[in-house]
Parts: sequence; structure tokens; C-alpha cells
Amino acid sequence: MFKKEETISFLTELLSINSPSGYTSHAVDYVRETLEAVGYDTETTPKGNLIVSVAGQDTKRTRGLSAHIDTLGLMVRSINDDGTLSLTKIGGPLTPTLDGEYCDIITRDDKVFTGTILSKSPSIHVYKDAATKERDIDSLIVKLDERVSSKEDVKELGIQNGDIIAYDPKVVVTDSGFVKSRFLDDKASVAILVSVLKALKTEDIVPATNLKFIFSTYEEVGHGAAWIPEDITELLAVDMGCIGLDLECTEFDVSICAKDSSGPYDYGMTTDLINHAKNKKLNYAVDIYPMYGSDASAALRAGANIKGALIGPGVASSHGMERTHTDAIRNTFELIMAYI
Repeated sequence: MFKKEETISFLTELLSINSPSGYTSHAVDYVRETLEAVGYDTETTPKGNLIVSVAGQDTKRTRGLSAHIDTLGLMVRSINDDGTLSLTKIGGPLTPTLDGEYCDIITRDDKVFTGTILSKSPSIHVYKDAATKERDIDSLIVKLDERVSSKEDVKELGIQNGDIIAYDPKVVVTDSGFVKSRFLDDKASVAILVSVLKALKTEDIVPATNLKFIFSTYEEVGHGAAWIPEDITELLAVDMGCIGLDLECTEFDVSICAKDSSGPYDYGMTTDLINHAKNKKLNYAVDIYPMYGSDASAALRAGANIKGALIGPGVASSHGMERTHTDAIRNTFELIMAYI
């Protein structure tokens, strides 16, 4: 039922579409067009979240599944006197990993300029602190690929404060099944939910309950699925599993999160997910993520009267240069199919 090549092909294309929080319309359009081509009707909320409804056997119950289309990114904080750009973060990128990355600067009238994110001490031959200088957001700038040497030169291009800066995802899929890219959080899970929807349609599967798939657009800044349709009684956030320290999750597993920074997820719902994983003989891990939040926790904080749970494929080096494996993507797909 899981179509690996099709899922990875969709994921690769989605990763190539810039979509930092606040600038997601092109990526949302791609997901919408893909699902409408399969035969689904879609709706878009005023905030920009995409929703797909599926009728189930028990029409009195509606369960939600969410994944977020938005990614980390940057924004022009100010234009410097030498024609470089100062930055502010969108979400929480691991800024030391950005030094040397290529990027697009997207203006309000949809012009796109290219540049490079650099340390303010970018050359070992010039700056004594080139190797030791901190790579925090205030120590990084963008150098434009244009003949500019002043603030006025940059403004004449049409670049202004508040313009989006999207950096290169650097997508690689290896013969051994690893997927290396920025923004696997959470485009890997978007691809999984799209594959689930395709499977329901092509295999003519009627889920146990009504389902609403939510593709959110502001998760990385904390309020992606803060509003959800009122008929949803439980929400499964499909995001990413963390790897490292005392965590059991690997790049080959589906992660089931028992607790994150918002507190414990619904005990019964989480237990059911664990039992589904056991019964399907999936590679899975149960972990605690103390520095993490999800669409489900955003909905709960906003007052949604729901049960909430969190799963996702294991992703290494989150908010940096991320990596997962097709096994983790498959295990997550299989757990979702068992759940619904």
C-alpha cells in the first residue's frame, strides 16, 4: 500500500518550494493541486491552513490529522550601509549551520534575488576571529549576488525590511534510502499524509470515522493548528521524531511522543498508537521531548476540547541539516493507516 517512490518524489518537489512561516501560499497550492487531481475537495481557512475532509463509517465522530507545510526561515531585519542585509529569524533555525548557505531574497512584488548567508568575519585570511566568532543571528548577514555597495543600491533593487529570506534545502536522496534535507520537519509528514489520502482514494478504503486532514501554515512560530474545526474530537499531530541523548528514536523508526513541553499527550490515545505499532510489528519508539511543541499542543493551548497525540518519522539534526530514512517514513505511514 505504501508507495515509496511516489512519496519521495512528492516530498522532493515540496522541499524545493520555499515556504517559511508567513510565505506558504506556493507550497499550499502544490499540495492542494496534488490532492484535487486525485479527486478530493479542499478548503482553505482565513489563516491559510488547507483542510481535506474524508467521510467515514461512523459519521458521528471526526478525528483530525495535521502536518505543517511551513518551515523555518529568515527575514530582512535591516539593510546595512555596505549593502549587506541584517537578519531576524522565522522560527528557530540552528543559526551556526546557516553560515555559507545560499538563499533567495523574496520581495513584496515577487522579485527573487539570490545571495549567501555569511558570518561577519567570513575569511580566515582577513579576520582573526573567523574560526571562533559566534554564529548567532546578530553575527550573520546576507551578501547579495548583485553589484551593491550601499543601502541605497539595495533599496533601488526593491528589497526592503521585512522581505522573506529562504535558504537552500539541499535535498539529497541516497541509494541506501536516506533523505537528507532541511525542512524534513515537517514536509516529510506532509508527504506522508498526502500518501495516506492517495491510498484511501485508490484502494477505496472507508476509514472508521470521519477524518479531517489539516495542513497548517504557522506551526514553526507556535500557532499552526491553534484553531481547528469544532467537530474534531481528537487530533493526531504528524510531525517529526527527535534523535539524540537518552532518546530511543532512530532515523528508521516512527516516533510516538508521550510528553513534550506542553505536558503529556492523551494517555489512552497514545497507548492505542503504541498497541497499533506493536500489532503491525512496526519499528517504533516512545520518547519524551522536553523542548518541543506541535499542532496538537497549539490546539489544546487555544482551548480545543480534544484528545491529542503526536507521532512522526525519526529525524536527526532537527532545525539544522536534517536526515531521515524511507523506513521511518514507511513506518509512520503504516501507523497512520492502522490508526484511521
